[in-house]
Amino acid sequence: MKIGLAVEALAALAQESRLSVFRLLVQAGKEGVAAGVLGEKLGIPSATLSFHLKTLSHARLIKSRTEGRYVIYSANYAEMDKLVAYLTEHCCAGDGAQCLPVKKC
Repeated sequence: MKIGLAVEALAALAQESRLSVFRLLVQAGKEGVAAGVLGEKLGIPSATLSFHLKTLSHARLIKSRTEGRYVIYSANYAEMDKLVAYLTEHCCAGDGAQCLPVKKC
């Protein structure tokens, strides 16, 4: 992953509603969640949700597919993995163990 794509992905996640949407989609798995259900679960009006979904889609963090008359959104795990790998390589000196939280007794 190039730095520009990492910045775009991190910027997309740097907003409370978008982070909540992304977290819900990651938890939902590959089956995804319909846009209307996302709005209901998170209490986000449809116009606002549409804006946030567009931002996450442009950052390649989520994917969408149409099933009948519903648009189903899901996390793009491949891009999420690339972002985590980028952060590990460039922010943890290539050693993910350095970035683990310190366990306190």
